[in-house]
Amino acid sequence: MAGTPIDLRSDTVTKPTPEMRAAMARAEVGDDVFDEDPTVHLLQDRVARLLGKEAALFVPSGTMANQICIRAHTSPGDELICETTSHVYVWEAGAPAALSGVTTRIVDGDFGVLDVQQLRHLIRPASEHYTRSRLVVLENTHNRGGGRVYPLEKIQAISTWAHANGLAMHLDGARIWNAAVATEIALEDWCRPFDSVAVCFSKGLGAPIGSAVVGTKEFIAKARRIRKLFGGHMRQVGILAAGAIYALDHHVNRLADDHRHAKTLAQAIQETPGLRLEPPYVETNLVWFEVDPALASAPTIAGRLSEKGILVHPAGPTTLRACTHLDVSEEQTAYVADTLRALGRNPC
Repeated sequence: MAGTPIDLRSDTVTKPTPEMRAAMARAEVGDDVFDEDPTVHLLQDRVARLLGKEAALFVPSGTMANQICIRAHTSPGDELICETTSHVYVWEAGAPAALSGVTTRIVDGDFGVLDVQQLRHLIRPASEHYTRSRLVVLENTHNRGGGRVYPLEKIQAISTWAHANGLAMHLDGARIWNAAVATEIALEDWCRPFDSVAVCFSKGLGAPIGSAVVGTKEFIAKARRIRKLFGGHMRQVGILAAGAIYALDHHVNRLADDHRHAKTLAQAIQETPGLRLEPPYVETNLVWFEVDPALASAPTIAGRLSEKGILVHPAGPTTLRACTHLDVSEEQTAYVADTLRALGRNPC
C-alpha cells in the first residue's frame, strides 16, 4: 500500500481532523492562568459532569495529570501501591519519587489487573519506622495489560478496602473512554470508586494535546496549585480545549471501530506461525504480541513491516505493540492483517 505509512505505534499519532481544526480556530479564548478562558471552563464543566465529579482541571499531558494527583493525595515519605506494569511506575520517569518524594510498592497483576486479596497485607504498620501507605493507583484500560478493561467488580472491591483503611484511590483513566465503549458501562460508574481520575484527550479521542483531572472542588483547587508548581499553567488554551470538546462530541462512540480493527489484527496474529498474542485476547484498541526468536527479533519484524508501509512499536527484543485509532481505516487494517499473515509464510 503506497503513500503515507499506516502508523500503529500509538493512538497518540493521530492528526486533528479538518473539522476539529475549524472548531479550534473558532474557539473563544481568555487567560486560563487568571481562570478566564471560557472554552476551558466549558470543557472542565463537561468532563466533571461526564465522570460524575464536582470539578475538573485541564492540563497539558497525561503524565502531568497523574503526577498532580499523586502529589495532591500524598506527603513526602508516603507510599503508593500500583500494579507492576502501571504507566505511573514504568513510563513516567520516576516522577512519584522525583516530584512528590513518594515511594512505590508494586504488585504483579493478571495482565495489569489486581485482586483485593493481593493487597490486604500490604498496609504498613503505623510506626515511625515505616513509610505511610497512602494511595492506590489503578489503570483502565491497562496499556501493558494489552488494553485490558479492568473488571468493575474488582475496582469496587479494592476501593472499599482502600477507603476502609484510610487510603485514597486514583485512576489513570487515560483510555477510560475505551473501557466505557467496550462495556457500555457509563463513565460515571467507572469513576465513582475513585477520589481522583485522570483522563486523556490526545489518545483514542484524537485531540492534539491535553488531559484532565477530576475530583472534588477542594481537590481540584489543590490540583490547580500543583499544576502551577509543575509548570502546567497555560494562557489562551481554549484553542486546545476546543479540540478536546470536539473530540468528546464526535470521537467517543467511534472507538468501537478501533476495537473492531484491533480484533482483526489479533486474529491475523493468531493465524501466523511465529507470532503470539500476549495477552491472548484483545478487548480494546491495543494489540501486544510476541515474536518467536526462531522467526526473527521484534525490531527485525518492525523493520520488515516498515518496508511495507506499516509502523509498529518494538517494545522489547521479542515484543511488539500495534494500536488502532481514528487515522487507521478498515481497508488499511485488512492490509496490515494480510501483511502479518505473510510474515509466517516468509520467515526471515
